[in-house]
Amino acid sequence: MASGQESNASFGGERTAASESSQAKKSHNYEEEMFYRHCRAAYLAIFKSSLENIKSKEQLCLVLQQAGRNPSWQTVNKYWTLQTTSLNFDDFCFILKKEPPVQETELLKAFAKMDASNDGYILHSELRQVLATKGEKMTLDEVNAITELAEVNNDGKFDYYKFCKLYMTTNEQCLKNAVEKLEVDSKLKRQQFGNQMETFSEVAKLPDSKQKTARKTEPTPLLKGGDCKPSLRASSARSCKISVTSTISMGASSNKKSKLIEANTVKEWHCAYSKGCFFLEDNDEIVSHKYKLFLPQRSTVCITIKPLRFNQMEGKYSPWLAVDTALYILKENETEEKLTVVNFTELRNKETFGWRGELGAGVYWVVPFTTGCRFKKMKKQIAEEAKLISEDGDGCLALTKEFRSALSEIFEIIDLDGNGFLSLEEYNFFEMRTCGETCDEEAWVICKQNFDTKNNELTKQGFMDLNLMEASERGGDVSDLWINLMSMGYNKAMELTEACPFSIHVYAEKCKPKIKPICLETGGGQLNKALCMNVVNKGDAKPMDNSENIIIHTCRSDARITSVIENKTEGKTVIHVNNEKSKNCVNNRGLNAFAIEVAPRSMMVCQHVMPLNEQEEWIYNCVYSVLA
Repeated sequence: MASGQESNASFGGERTAASESSQAKKSHNYEEEMFYRHCRAAYLAIFKSSLENIKSKEQLCLVLQQAGRNPSWQTVNKYWTLQTTSLNFDDFCFILKKEPPVQETELLKAFAKMDASNDGYILHSELRQVLATKGEKMTLDEVNAITELAEVNNDGKFDYYKFCKLYMTTNEQCLKNAVEKLEVDSKLKRQQFGNQMETFSEVAKLPDSKQKTARKTEPTPLLKGGDCKPSLRASSARSCKISVTSTISMGASSNKKSKLIEANTVKEWHCAYSKGCFFLEDNDEIVSHKYKLFLPQRSTVCITIKPLRFNQMEGKYSPWLAVDTALYILKENETEEKLTVVNFTELRNKETFGWRGELGAGVYWVVPFTTGCRFKKMKKQIAEEAKLISEDGDGCLALTKEFRSALSEIFEIIDLDGNGFLSLEEYNFFEMRTCGETCDEEAWVICKQNFDTKNNELTKQGFMDLNLMEASERGGDVSDLWINLMSMGYNKAMELTEACPFSIHVYAEKCKPKIKPICLETGGGQLNKALCMNVVNKGDAKPMDNSENIIIHTCRSDARITSVIENKTEGKTVIHVNNEKSKNCVNNRGLNAFAIEVAPRSMMVCQHVMPLNEQEEWIYNCVYSVLA
């Protein structure tokens, strides 16, 4: 949008998804290293060598099961087509990337749809009816294999909570056994991997496949598409030394009285307001707006954050309203690099989190935060792509009703001060999010000449017309519009699933505060440091057995539990974390068991945990072990 026809450049002509992150960062990512280690372990549990090819659907199914997956035949057929004759180790790693392990919450939701009485049980007759007649139909033998499992069936009823727990435990156990076997057998660990070592950068150079023979292994359970039965052999866990167990029983959050007394009923207090948004990146990082808060004098303040409820959202699925939100308040000193943590919004009133206290005059950074427990990428399959543009009888293009509704929501998100108009600064946050560029003053003048504005700001109608112009000038091509929508968190069904808009209120008793959005980025080191220091200062500390230099810090609030691992030693340490005995819990990592590496003389957030169902009691039970 520099001038004339070229003005389209800043409005989508050469837009690319700004959410693509550099793959170089992943080369040093420990979780990626663990992923490839698990790939090797699963593959070598089935085959003699990583150079050996997968030669059949049955082998593909078996090795995927060994990696803790639950492949239906529909999934297997997606990768083993009529043209496929073999798959190599590289192909296997690619498939595991595309097919993440099923989550317990997904299984529970699927079974809950069959639970008419909502009591956690499904009659065998109802289960057979659904599994044998709907979706990817199961055979009678496959259904019987489920209903005959003694651990999860009683009196003609299927306990799907126990089944999901059994299923997840068995899948994870199978992968653990494979990893342990690989780690114990040093010869097997090195076999056919040439000079590859344990770092991701070397592991990523995967060999070509050339050989054939399969090795016997213990099968894992299938829900659909196979005849494997569960293997429940306990892990020997030779490589772990159990050191610390942390157990906390929490009551139903919905039954707790609010500790947050908001200041919005005090008319004498001055208020500053801003909106913002969390966005999920392709690499699962979360970016959000960051703010500066200006206080002209010392005052008692009340700062709150909560998910944003749109004006036009009646009857609409709004997953972000369940996302937890928080703010960290940091005091700016001589330079922006020197920030000290003041406090964070730990008090709660329903979906609103807040902090109330006294702040001195000065400049503060306000950094939004969400644990990520309830803010994850959706795996929903979109049956039909939503339509953005329609054509009237005269051949003129128009925005569809659904697209106008989505644009109205986007307008509310990027109208950060909530005045009903977009300033150049607000519009540039949108530009940076969708195309990675900004619009200068000259281009903004051209924008005002072509689209409806008021007081130097773009109206909602002007914003709608701008998007229509993009499609019209490209002859109805909506590819750039989809880039915008997906960058703002919408899927192909035009549902907002990968963004969480929020609102921030700052009330001050003795002065007029000012809050200003500064940037749109990840929390970074400042936020990580604030998280760690908050847990260390307010939580309980437990040293690992026989190692007082490795400490587990655990901090609880009404809404969440956060743990931090502190490593005071001169060497890195790898900690295995097991949440399998927790009940009604969900964590930000999406796994019941995982391993993390803590650098020498450092601390890092291990996990955030929240209740899966806030209406019920939840029990946090975590076992920390040092991996030898």
